[in-house]
Amino acid sequence: MENLISTKNTDYSLRMATTEDSQLIVTFMKKLGSYQKMEDAITATPKRIKRLLEEGLGEAVFGIYKNEICSFAYFHQKSSAFSGRKGLYIDAFFIDDNVRGKGLGKIMFQYLAKYSIDKKCEYLEWACLDWNKSAMKFYEKQGAYCIDNLKLYRLSPDDLSFNAKNFAQN
Repeated sequence: MENLISTKNTDYSLRMATTEDSQLIVTFMKKLGSYQKMEDAITATPKRIKRLLEEGLGEAVFGIYKNEICSFAYFHQKSSAFSGRKGLYIDAFFIDDNVRGKGLGKIMFQYLAKYSIDKKCEYLEWACLDWNKSAMKFYEKQGAYCIDNLKLYRLSPDDLSFNAKNFAQN
């Protein structure tokens, strides 16, 4: 494999995704959806992911353990009007079951922290399902804290269109 990023574990390396990895990203998203008991919520297609990568709206990194791709993270840059800072948001983070507990997630997480700093970001942020206690423990061990006074809201494409159509201009 080309363009590998070495890590402190000689059996584990990282590789940034390219547009040719769109199907692989969708495959990992489906694995994540299954783990999170939300398979139906994963509606991404390779075409949509490719567009996001091409437009620079998202990036992904894969972890390769003993020549097998076993982990991935999908992320993008964001900013905060509260702090006036730029950050990196991890939208998806997944480690295959058969390699969990080997420290690979920690290595990938540390890489994302370094990548954030390299991109001149001042924070790293993500969401975690409230039932995923093992993930919460992992994140807290890395020094993360929970912003538990927020709820995430989203408009679906249909509701987005409905609201936009109801905007009246003079």
